[in-house]
Amino acid sequence: MSLFEEGLNRTLRQAVRSGEIVPQEIAGMTQPFLVALLCSTFGLIGMSGVARADAIGRYDCSTVATAREPVGDRNEHDIISFQYTCRGVDGLFKNGIVAAISVAKCDSEKGTYLSSFGLHRLPDGFAAEQLLEGIGYIVLEDDKVVGVEAYGKTSFKFASGALEGLTEKAVNFTATPTGIGRFKLEFTD
Repeated sequence: MSLFEEGLNRTLRQAVRSGEIVPQEIAGMTQPFLVALLCSTFGLIGMSGVARADAIGRYDCSTVATAREPVGDRNEHDIISFQYTCRGVDGLFKNGIVAAISVAKCDSEKGTYLSSFGLHRLPDGFAAEQLLEGIGYIVLEDDKVVGVEAYGKTSFKFASGALEGLTEKAVNFTATPTGIGRFKLEFTD
């Protein structure tokens, strides 16, 4: 086995420090080339999904009701609450439904979630989910509010049946508008 083949198990730096002769193919590589090679490798790993979060499930959701209360200290500083329902379309939540309520403190177009609670129901499972942390941004199109893009962490405080594996599990969520009053809600590990 050549040093080049053994190099798969050792770094170039280890070979140079040990005083071994480095093959001409490696010795001729410049630092920018090695940096480009390393970045390309990480890019390919990312595209292959190795570093991607595991999907748990996805819902299509509709806003049922909203309320906005001004805090009173300045313009565009409000407490917003909204209720929504969802239908499961992918993953663990497929064919499930959710009824939920969220409350956020908004300062202009950015909001910080104060609270959120959702009840997930499947034909053979149930779960209660509570917000740990979240941030949202109002999405505008043609100066009109289309929805909210949000992300954060939530925890399943109780789960049973087909959802039992979620008990006491903290997961990531993202919400992306799909139209006025509608959004997709995704949960990932």
